[in-house]
Amino acid sequence: MENDTTSQLDFGFDCPPLPEKVMAKESNKKKSKDFVFDLMDCMTSPIIVFESAWKDSIPEEMLKNVKLSRIVSSIQNEEMATYTEALVYMMPRTYEAPLPMEWMNIYTWLGLQYASQFKNIEQVEAALEIAPKELSDYEKGLLNSLRRWIYHKRRKALKLSLKTIKPKTDNDAIVKQNILF
Repeated sequence: MENDTTSQLDFGFDCPPLPEKVMAKESNKKKSKDFVFDLMDCMTSPIIVFESAWKDSIPEEMLKNVKLSRIVSSIQNEEMATYTEALVYMMPRTYEAPLPMEWMNIYTWLGLQYASQFKNIEQVEAALEIAPKELSDYEKGLLNSLRRWIYHKRRKALKLSLKTIKPKTDNDAIVKQNILF
């Protein structure tokens, strides 16, 4: 049943039909592999930060909230880094030198989003005073590019770490047992 071809019916909409590759159903095995990898991605992927001497100054609480943000993003099927991850990435860079205006708007807007998601009302009110209410289309494009870049970098790092993990074999247990006795 997995190899059935499907055809798209014409309902009179002005959109081209989807290619068969897109419409083909994924097997349950592939879906379960993707689910496991996505879950591992949420929980164990490294947090990508701007390479700087200031990267140790990111608050511990913010780093802990990255996993929760990833889970929420995964549930929404977003294939981008979360706003929290983008904020964490940008934070060390802000200590290096002043940001250009559009990146400063993005950074303060991300701070507002983080504060409204994880903090109390006083911090949201403080962020509202300095953050723009909405980003321009250009700034949204810059932010989305950054979020996609962080997402792919993080997943690539996870795949690399999974390749380097040495699986346990029964021989290891036998060698350790022989040493004991």
